[in-house]
Amino acid sequence: MTRTNFRLLLALTLSLLLHIAPFIRDFVPQPKKQPPPTLQASLKPAHPAPPPVPLTLEKPAPAAKAEPSKKPVTTNSSKTPAETKKWLDNVKQQLKKQHERGEFYPAEAIAQGLEGEVLVLMLLDNDGQVAASRVEQSSGYKILDNAALQAVRALRSVPADAPRETLLPVRFRLR
Repeated sequence: MTRTNFRLLLALTLSLLLHIAPFIRDFVPQPKKQPPPTLQASLKPAHPAPPPVPLTLEKPAPAAKAEPSKKPVTTNSSKTPAETKKWLDNVKQQLKKQHERGEFYPAEAIAQGLEGEVLVLMLLDNDGQVAASRVEQSSGYKILDNAALQAVRALRSVPADAPRETLLPVRFRLR
């Protein structure tokens, strides 16, 4: 064998070994892997809880007697239906005027087709002016809730026979 033939035979053998090497491991038996040990868990008894600390309130120092207010706030819950109707009609008229001026139903709510009813707690001062108001039951739409509060706060000169604290339903309906 000549030197050139020997080199050629050596190159072919090395090439063959290189190309077969990845497949040889499939034919050689692999040692079996042992499965991981099983996980064992157990419950331990709970530690006893420390006894609860008794709750006590410090006795406050006796306070000086507060002077009773000169004008007691009264709620007129014993009104006849006719008296209730008078102030309620007045409130309805004022809300209707706001609606006619376009101040009652927000244009954005009309464009979105939003309807609902807001229950507003209205507190009146001694002069019949709205002192405070808040949403007691929402319509589900923030824009309608805010419009109802704005409408109630814009009420002026509610009749004196109106109760000082009342729930006022404000309805928003599209026609």
